[in-house]
Amino acid sequence: MKNLFILLLCCVCVACAKYPGVPEKYHALLDKALEKAGANQTELVKALKTAAPEMKEGVAFLIAYMPERDLTSMTGDDLLSNVQLAYEARNRFAWAKSVPDSIFLNDVLPYASLNETRENWRADFYRRFAPYVENCKTLDEAIAAVNRNIRDEVKVDYNTGREKPDQSPFESMRQNMASCSGLSILLTDAFRSVGIPSRIAGTANWHDNRGNHNWCEVWLDGKWYFTEYYPNKLDRSWFLADAGKADPNDRMHAIWASSFKPTGESFPLVWDFNIKYVPALNVTQRYLDIYKQVYNEQLEGGNYVKMKVMMYKDKRNTRKSDDRVAANVDIFCGKDQIGGGRTAGPRQDMNDVLEFVVEKNKEYTLYYFDKDGKWVGENVKVKEKPVEVKLHL
Repeated sequence: MKNLFILLLCCVCVACAKYPGVPEKYHALLDKALEKAGANQTELVKALKTAAPEMKEGVAFLIAYMPERDLTSMTGDDLLSNVQLAYEARNRFAWAKSVPDSIFLNDVLPYASLNETRENWRADFYRRFAPYVENCKTLDEAIAAVNRNIRDEVKVDYNTGREKPDQSPFESMRQNMASCSGLSILLTDAFRSVGIPSRIAGTANWHDNRGNHNWCEVWLDGKWYFTEYYPNKLDRSWFLADAGKADPNDRMHAIWASSFKPTGESFPLVWDFNIKYVPALNVTQRYLDIYKQVYNEQLEGGNYVKMKVMMYKDKRNTRKSDDRVAANVDIFCGKDQIGGGRTAGPRQDMNDVLEFVVEKNKEYTLYYFDKDGKWVGENVKVKEKPVEVKLHL
């Protein structure tokens, strides 16, 4: 029995000596990760050994769960710099200190969100955004401060002329343009640079097959909320009605949130469905619940009514099902988009109608492409009663 005890004690000592200061739960994961790193193993081990004691778990977490592309290429200096700056932000701001370790490790510390080009953005963003949150007393104040100032700080706008959809921060800033995915990566990195937990959320395809969209989520008081590069209130955006019709059981029509730590699922990247190394969580149900709550509150409050929208071939054909056309329609109130959807085509049930919930006594503009490919808008005044709108190509 004595010999067995000594043997076990020796095993424990060997394990501790191998990764001193690193929690034991990472040891086996590190063994596997470092084996995959191949010739780059020395770089990662250097970061692990030279990290300050309070940062060793952060370095271990990233190495243990990073994709193989990063295991074989990331330098020890880059890895250590990312970790040091993340901890510096956490220690600097009181509200960042309150973030649980599990959330900090998975949603503040990571150096990337999706498959974007790896860059050392954290130092630049920390310098840019720390002044905006310096005087914030709460996490929600800090979220609002970053959200409110990011566009003017980085000078990037949505533009379909961008080079690629999955741009890194500096790629977007060089062009002053990005896709919704690029904007979301920018915003998530800005949040993370000052200790705010953030991740990418999105869908590969809306319920009516209008295409994909990505946005951001932020963690606040134990819950995740969604926001965008062009901000509204938390958990409020033009796409909420679409998100409220997502299908949790359909990978393409569900809503996913990115993760650094593996989840057993992967984020569907529409620009390359073969990429499977971006972990994700299916968060569809939360969006269904939020939309149901908002929808009911609007209608029960008495200040909103339904607007039903149908599209027809031309003005003369507005009676028969066969004359209907499936087309994308976006709805704006002034300069602000408040929703979007796809009208029902000829083979859909006559009761299947594009529907918006709109505020009474306001004017809205419905935008769509006509038969000549021209972007047109039709103004609709809403008074006290529900509205039925017939558009034509």
